[in-house]
Amino acid sequence: MKRIVGHPEIPLGFGMALMQDIDAYNFFSNLSEEQQWRIIERTHGISSKEEMQDFVGNLPRFL
Repeated sequence: MKRIVGHPEIPLGFGMALMQDIDAYNFFSNLSEEQQWRIIERTHGISSKEEMQDFVGNLPRFL
């Protein structure tokens, strides 16, 4: 199955927040492509760096 980590469609803020949290990065990387897209869709409503960091720090909660 294709993984989308590093894909150009990942929002920049989300990608940056993932790179700062290795546990979240590993969690996201191990999700199925469908699960990754569901997470990415949820990031479109996030409007601040702090909110994105909170979101990334709690990824399992958002599946």
